[in-house]
Amino acid sequence: MPRMMMLPLVVLLVFHVSASWAASASVYDNFLQCLNTNTNPSSTQLSNIIYAQNNPSYSSVLRAYIRNSRFNTTSTPKPVLIVTPSAASHVQASVVCAKQLGIQLRIRSGGHDYEGLSYWSDQVFIVLDMFNLRSVTVDIEDSSVWVQAGATLGELYYRISEKSKIHGFPAGVCPTVGIGGHISGGGYGNMLRKFGLAVDNVLDAQIVDAKGRLLDRKAMGEDLFWAIKGGGGGSFGVIVAYKLKLVSVPETVTVFQAARTLEENATDFVSRWQEVAPTTDDGLFMRMLLQPGSNTVKATIIAEFLGNADQLVSLLGKQFPELGLKKEDCKEMSWIESVLWWDNYDNGTSPNVLLDRNPDHANFLKRKSDYVQTPISKSRLELLWKKMIEIGKIGLVFNPYGGMMSRIPASATPFPHRAGNLFKVQYSVSWGEAGAEAEKNYTTDTRRLFRFMTPFVSKNPRRAFLNYRDLDIGVNKFGNRSYEQGKVYGLKYFKDNFVRLVKVKAAVDPENFFRNEQSIPPNPSFHSQPPFSSLHLDVNEGSSSKLSMGKLKLVLVFLFVSFSFCI
Repeated sequence: MPRMMMLPLVVLLVFHVSASWAASASVYDNFLQCLNTNTNPSSTQLSNIIYAQNNPSYSSVLRAYIRNSRFNTTSTPKPVLIVTPSAASHVQASVVCAKQLGIQLRIRSGGHDYEGLSYWSDQVFIVLDMFNLRSVTVDIEDSSVWVQAGATLGELYYRISEKSKIHGFPAGVCPTVGIGGHISGGGYGNMLRKFGLAVDNVLDAQIVDAKGRLLDRKAMGEDLFWAIKGGGGGSFGVIVAYKLKLVSVPETVTVFQAARTLEENATDFVSRWQEVAPTTDDGLFMRMLLQPGSNTVKATIIAEFLGNADQLVSLLGKQFPELGLKKEDCKEMSWIESVLWWDNYDNGTSPNVLLDRNPDHANFLKRKSDYVQTPISKSRLELLWKKMIEIGKIGLVFNPYGGMMSRIPASATPFPHRAGNLFKVQYSVSWGEAGAEAEKNYTTDTRRLFRFMTPFVSKNPRRAFLNYRDLDIGVNKFGNRSYEQGKVYGLKYFKDNFVRLVKVKAAVDPENFFRNEQSIPPNPSFHSQPPFSSLHLDVNEGSSSKLSMGKLKLVLVFLFVSFSFCI
């Protein structure tokens, strides 16, 4: 690059960063003023829970709960503010103030959204980061627990185990996943065949709606309560807490792993698994991992049984003799120890590690999902092995359904994938190299395998799991075709329940304040958006002629940023 071009580009870059900081600082001033106005006096210094881009702690707070490095680059859009409420009243005021300033909210509880929708947006936005709202209150006499949205699954499990060795909760196996997103999106784990999903065990909830009201189940009504049990809380409000029903677990559970390669007859191994895993005892969960290697595929069963080893060996000796399971292949332990085992901790590790919120590092990753409703034949499995070896990199995870999952009606919650589904498929790839080329290679290969699987999986629609968020299956721009765009992914995630979710959305958030690229769209007859959604203020069509000084300052800053590219 010629030297004469260097100085103007550097000046422009510095000017742009300064303008961005100025915009963030202006929003900060207006937001803080609004927050003080709409929050009752408390011991909390409200300025301490808001981070503008010029705050030295801004980057570390933002990155703390980014679990997918694809959305932690210099080009990833950043929030103008991060708000970290420590009380429900802060959440209420944040909703009110974001609406007043016309800025979108993204809500983050644990940061595990596979597409990062809880912490990035292509519009001006604020991240409402719930990590300070993490209380867990266990009531063993009532067999229930109130847990706030910012708590992690690890914290929930740990607090339950403090009070009881014979109680648990049927949710996920990753301890750092946040409660708010996990449960509002469905929430499945290794006890789903016995007790159903996490959402099948929700008793009550607290949500802040688009009017800034804090509502419990009685106040919100049964339609909204239904919607936030698997329909994605971020479409309807801000989940503050859930009341969950604890389940009974035996004092001893049993786990095991068993693996076969193609040379060890993995095809028969996987074929038989398809018959047994969805139909066996409800207390047995057998996950299947398929990993491509050098001219082979390795099939691994990872299993947990709610009972002792003798019972398990006897059961599988009858149902799955090909497995050849012996008692010495099994490990007996308590339920809380099994939580650690699933997360690959060594035997004897203290459950205290479940309170650690920070993973070692965040990889670059892509995930997709499918549902299998008829067994994949051996001949088709052989074709699958060839394709997996050819592509390399991409692993598959088969999670069996059946049991309680087949007995709960598809309309009981927004999550519709119940009877008729043998197992769910997760397409999984993670990589360490940064850069657009690496991302393109890995994501393209994942889509290739996904296309190859088309004949083997559900159809009309091809179903998907909301908590395995996948923007490949549809994105909503919320223009004049927002309902049609939402229907594309909505039917895949929710099937017939999509229509009811749209009705709930129209009732509780008709202005579509709570939205993201895959949220529930508003009523088809409603197409407008809040102001400033794309750094644009239209004073001629539908905008108020009376602007507060706070909004006026915000507009002036936005105009400054826009014109900075033309100077």
